[in-house]
Amino acid sequence: MSRAIKHLLIGGLIIMTIPTATTAKENDLKLIVVNPQTLYDPTPNGYSTAVITPRGARVAYISGQGGQDSMGALSPDFAVQVKQAYANLRAALEGIGAKPNQVAKLTVFVVDHDMSKLEVLTQNVKEMFGEALPAQTLVPVPKLAIDPMLFEVEATVILE
Repeated sequence: MSRAIKHLLIGGLIIMTIPTATTAKENDLKLIVVNPQTLYDPTPNGYSTAVITPRGARVAYISGQGGQDSMGALSPDFAVQVKQAYANLRAALEGIGAKPNQVAKLTVFVVDHDMSKLEVLTQNVKEMFGEALPAQTLVPVPKLAIDPMLFEVEATVILE
């Protein structure tokens, strides 16, 4: 296996290292958010059009975080599950020594998505990420891994 595609799997977290010829400067490790003026402004909806990752950064992939609490219980309420899922994502970030402003991309999965759920999603993502909104994709799904699960969020994180 080539050095560029070697990875380590630890408890559902994949950390990939991409080698570079030079050492990145600290400022080079910042994510660059791009929202072209020729496109619809996505920031009111809690995401950015594109995020450029820095050369030489390590990438971590956080598995989908659902709305289970520390005991594995799931509320039947969508808003409660979303809030808990983002708390779980924050805990996963802390576990790898990262902060929300290092998240380049989110993918969210919503059971039986409808427009009424967007406000809940937007509020939670803005609370967690503030102005550093990652790129994001919402995927409507008929169900998730566990029947009472209504929401799941996974993240691509740039490590410094």
